[in-house]
Amino acid sequence: MGTVLTIVIIVVVVLAAVALLFMYQRRRSGELQQRFGPEYERTVEESGDRRGAERELRSRERRVSKLDITPLSPGSASAYEAEWAEVRQSFVDRPAGAVADADRLVLRMMRESGYPVDEFDQRVNDISVEHPEVAAHYRDAHRVAVADSRGEAGTEDLRQAVTAYGQLVDALLHDSTDRHTRPTSAEEQA
Repeated sequence: MGTVLTIVIIVVVVLAAVALLFMYQRRRSGELQQRFGPEYERTVEESGDRRGAERELRSRERRVSKLDITPLSPGSASAYEAEWAEVRQSFVDRPAGAVADADRLVLRMMRESGYPVDEFDQRVNDISVEHPEVAAHYRDAHRVAVADSRGEAGTEDLRQAVTAYGQLVDALLHDSTDRHTRPTSAEEQA
């Protein structure tokens, strides 16, 4: 009877450990899915493997946590906001030029915020950590900018690209506003 009881206890412990591991993995998956939203689904679809996609997303988080990402200063944010208004307004007379200007503006804003900007895929993966809802729009806008450089984008595509770039501009400006309007710890204690 002692051997049977030992085996039963071992089986129960193993099953409990497997159940706990399953629940832990499911919780982590849920947290990533909630944090990354549509970017989670896109990464899973692109990867074809949920675990691989989740490793990729966690890797992005680790990478970005090591970067020195800082919100734009109030002066820079104000200047970029004014420049963005000019880009939007220029769309009427020069749609392709507005898209190119928007792309360059986003690059400058990201660079000043501390994002590495050398390679587009890395740039969009980095931005997806803090702004997952904007990443797809940024991909779409960049795709149109590249198509336009080959003469393959229509006016409606260009309009949508400017709108999509605008979402990233707004997100980067919002980061700056949040940082500079949030009370410091000394102000919170007062």
